[in-house]
Amino acid sequence: MEELILSIGDREISVTWEDNESVDALKELAGSGMQVNMSMYGGFEQVGSLGTSLPRNDSQTTTNPGDIVLYSGNQIVMFYGSNSWAYTRLGKITGLTEKELRDTLGNGDVTVSLSVGAR
Repeated sequence: MEELILSIGDREISVTWEDNESVDALKELAGSGMQVNMSMYGGFEQVGSLGTSLPRNDSQTTTNPGDIVLYSGNQIVMFYGSNSWAYTRLGKITGLTEKELRDTLGNGDVTVSLSVGAR
């Protein structure tokens, strides 16, 4: 089965993706592979522009480390801390401790690769 794959650098990251139209659109966008340059923001998240808008269904959300959300319809955000804002949930990073998330996402800007493939 084809699914959305997220990598940071050369490390594939395990993600449980939401079942919504935003993730479906992201999967279609990532079909041929894409990279998103992420920047640290606020000391608790990485933010990167997708270069296009995706369908969104924002709701007031308090995020936790590992959460992946869509902000303003055109930015992907990955949390290594917590924040409360109106987001569309995309997924949750699994298999990393809070410390591993902070080490991976909290030490400077990162490049995220999104692709579609078999798991």
